[in-house]
Amino acid sequence: MEIKVGLIGEVKEKVCDGNTAKEVGSGSLEVFATPAMIALMEKASCVALEGYIDEGTTTVGTKVDIEHVAATPLGMTVTVRSTVTEVDGRRICFAVEAFDEAGLIGKGNHERFVVFSEKFMAKTNSKGK
Repeated sequence: MEIKVGLIGEVKEKVCDGNTAKEVGSGSLEVFATPAMIALMEKASCVALEGYIDEGTTTVGTKVDIEHVAATPLGMTVTVRSTVTEVDGRRICFAVEAFDEAGLIGKGNHERFVVFSEKFMAKTNSKGK
């Protein structure tokens, strides 16, 4: 199958002790952490591509341009939607948005590249040898 503009991935995660700014070290408050939101955005982008990536390949995140516009407290659920906006060879661009029950909490753009898994890992594992 071919990766096309308009593919959408969506994921949800409840805000808990393990994904707060205080826990992940990105701040001192018990609110949904920006790094956790970005990780969820990457996950939603991967979900959008499920079934569209050839065997032996995967995608790796290469760029994020994200605004975290509102805090989310413990107990709320964050929903992230990622939409493919551009496909240029192996480069795939996404528009990402994050919401909690009260509304928009984050938005921006994300970029991933299709790589050959074995070749990528061999190159990575050869570092420092």
